[in-house]
Amino acid sequence: MKRYSCTPIGVQDSSKEQNRKIVRPCVPGSDEQQRPHAQMPVRRSAAATVRRRRHMANNWKHDRAKAAIDRKLKDVETVEIVDYKRDMSLESIPTNKAYRMDAVHLYVDILNFEGILSSTEVDGITSHKRALRFLNLHQRAVHRILRKTNTRRVDFHNQRLHAVVAKPYGDDDEATRVNRAVAIAKLVVDVLAETGDDDEHIPDAEVRVGIDTGRALVVNNGRSGYREPLFLGQPANMAAKLASNGTQVGIFLTNEARRAIGLDEFDEDETATTALTADEIAQCEEAADLEVSKSTVIDEWRKDNDANPIGSFVFSRATPPLRDLDIAVLTPGNSRRMETVSVYADIDNFTAYVDAHLDDNREDIVRCLHVIRAELDRVLSADFGGRRIRFIGDCVHGHLLDGTAQATDVEATVSTGAICAGALRSSFELALERLGDNGVAVDDLGLAIGFEIGPTAITRLGMQGSRVRCAIGRTVVGAENQQKRCDGTDTAIGKSAYDTGPASVRTLFGSGRLQSGLTYDVVMESLEADGNKAAKAIRASSVVLGTPAVARAAATPFRPYSKG
Repeated sequence: MKRYSCTPIGVQDSSKEQNRKIVRPCVPGSDEQQRPHAQMPVRRSAAATVRRRRHMANNWKHDRAKAAIDRKLKDVETVEIVDYKRDMSLESIPTNKAYRMDAVHLYVDILNFEGILSSTEVDGITSHKRALRFLNLHQRAVHRILRKTNTRRVDFHNQRLHAVVAKPYGDDDEATRVNRAVAIAKLVVDVLAETGDDDEHIPDAEVRVGIDTGRALVVNNGRSGYREPLFLGQPANMAAKLASNGTQVGIFLTNEARRAIGLDEFDEDETATTALTADEIAQCEEAADLEVSKSTVIDEWRKDNDANPIGSFVFSRATPPLRDLDIAVLTPGNSRRMETVSVYADIDNFTAYVDAHLDDNREDIVRCLHVIRAELDRVLSADFGGRRIRFIGDCVHGHLLDGTAQATDVEATVSTGAICAGALRSSFELALERLGDNGVAVDDLGLAIGFEIGPTAITRLGMQGSRVRCAIGRTVVGAENQQKRCDGTDTAIGKSAYDTGPASVRTLFGSGRLQSGLTYDVVMESLEADGNKAAKAIRASSVVLGTPAVARAAATPFRPYSKG
């Protein structure tokens, strides 16, 4: 792993010195490291120094979490569920409101994206630039297709697109919507087969599409400044599963979607292996009559790329904590790249929970999702200084970084990842407890957590005015894969984090790199007993250091088990 370092100018060695010289961080990717630029010294007061040290201490507290959860419960004390009407806005759905919508859900998965990330021997700058350009080219093309066909983009998470065909409205037009979805999917497949870039070693996309139809709940997804709709229910989930659970290219329909347009049905396990035939697709295209062609889209796409070139991807490091990273200002020419821990925390069994309560207890679905996701987001960002990239349905994806503007402290970052994962589980369990105490059904919900460390590129892609945030790297793929091997009580660590992290973290997770029931207290006790520096620092910062004697006592290792 290539390291980037700069030597600060005139930094005093004494911890009592309050005058510090600040240097501009190096920009990763240049052949020569940038020379540090001398800055005017910044004077910090003693109180500011104390606040900064406390800010850097990552910890979780029960009472703080409980207060935050209870505040979110008040947000959804009263929930309103209404039928979606023509052209209602989905951009700013109130927190305590949800729409019932009948629509066709279309998921597109670009199968060869991971191959782009692995196109070089190391997870380096070249592969990241290539992968981002790959995504940007294809997202621009898909954006044009969706706009011309009046299709709603729900989310474009790296190589995965979720879109909704809601028009024409009404039960009587379900077949029309399914036919349009198939025709749109075929247009996406055909266009992305011709939107590579040989000069930049960008291949055409290999595409797999899943389609389902039915009723789902639409709620707000995100926070102020980055809001988008989220669809909860069987059609969104089944379309996603069809798209992601296979390596065969093609367009795949659930039995519900096949039934709507009069096609033969299959056993459930066969729907993921039986793509539509060319004749079946042609029938859908004829019925849909999209009035937009592949040649038109590609021609306009090429002209737009000439008039508004993507430009080069330029990386610089983010200064920790990552929660201060303003993603809204990122562009290809102003991207970030550094070693981080990538975290995926997925609410297990949530789809079954939605199906069980969609008919007679919809309000609890909204309450449960809002409270749990908000608390997971708070723990990641407020308690541990991390940065949420996005909510992916009932999953939270974010990143953590310990170190400086010049370099990542790998052992500290891996330790923080493990401690944060424990805090996420503790807050999740507390959220379930508080929801239950307030009469909200929680059934058998669980939390599956995976994390990994490695080089990460963070930016925004797509058309200007409609850019989507993006975080890529083998570490992102690795963290998601770790989460996928967990059930609702498990936490898993990736191989790179396991190998490069401190021995105390390896002891915690064992040789299988997966453990059940890792709450904050369990993680802290294990790490502290093994002398983990991050855990010891958290314990020391949790004590009011009134005297040096108290400070020394706080630094004494805590042993959870006594030996007789």
